[in-house]
Amino acid sequence: MTAAFSSPSQSARRMRHSRRSIAPWLYIAPAALTFLVWIYWPLFDALWLSFHQWNMLPRAPVKFVGWSNYANIFALPKFWQALRNTGIYVIGLLPLAVIVPLAVAIYTNDLSGRFRNVYRAIIFVPMIIAPVVAASVWRWVLDPDYGVLNGLLKSAGIAPIQFLTDPDIAIWAIVFITGWKLIGFSTLILSAANANINPALVEAARMDGASRWEIIRDIRLPLLSSTILFLVMITTLLGAQWSFSYIVVLTQGGPLGSTTNIFHILWDFGFSSMSVGWSSAAAIILFLGFGVLAFSLMRLADRYSFHDN
Repeated sequence: MTAAFSSPSQSARRMRHSRRSIAPWLYIAPAALTFLVWIYWPLFDALWLSFHQWNMLPRAPVKFVGWSNYANIFALPKFWQALRNTGIYVIGLLPLAVIVPLAVAIYTNDLSGRFRNVYRAIIFVPMIIAPVVAASVWRWVLDPDYGVLNGLLKSAGIAPIQFLTDPDIAIWAIVFITGWKLIGFSTLILSAANANINPALVEAARMDGASRWEIIRDIRLPLLSSTILFLVMITTLLGAQWSFSYIVVLTQGGPLGSTTNIFHILWDFGFSSMSVGWSSAAAIILFLGFGVLAFSLMRLADRYSFHDN
């Protein structure tokens, strides 16, 4: 009799437990489906295409070529030039995206509220300008004949500089323009992190006679380490990608391939030469390389981040 009455109760408990165990999966299902459709599906599609030859025409045959796409890319001098330029973009952007914003965020922290908001608004303006619009403005500013910057150089008796057509200068011009866009974003992130530092720690250091530099060195920089490492990570992983728009609009990868990078060469393979196999192989190489780099940077961030709690 007892067993007969207890079985429905046990069944109800099992149903409630089943619903509770399924509920979390239902909550994350939309995000998981989005990742599956927009991230993993194209990734596996690119992996499949990297072993084939196809010109993207609907009726064109898709031919299996094995590893030849990868072999051809690694044998291409243009690929190694793009890889070297990618490293230059990353290294060149780190001071503009991390060091300069860090200095601005720390040394303007003592401004009054009104002036602090004004400087933040001014420094963030480049971030909200569309990349193509910003590139068009910089094309005019850097024009060797009618540009504002070369006009100032001429008035100072200095010969005009070919900012976008000199192979030794063009890549640094793209680096500067990309960094100019990122300074405002990084400054706001670092300013927010700096404002969250416990004021009691700073006041205690001042009462002990610590100078402003000692407070920065011993309190602010350690407590900002996690934010700094985060900015280093996203600049390293995305810096070359952020410069893509400016390369396409201003230099098209030239002169002599001096401004191309791995993202531009990937686009060039796919949409200029219509070689989707080469483009997909380059994308897989890019994914694996930056995947290893991201893992290393995350381990580094976990090891060297410092928190006050």
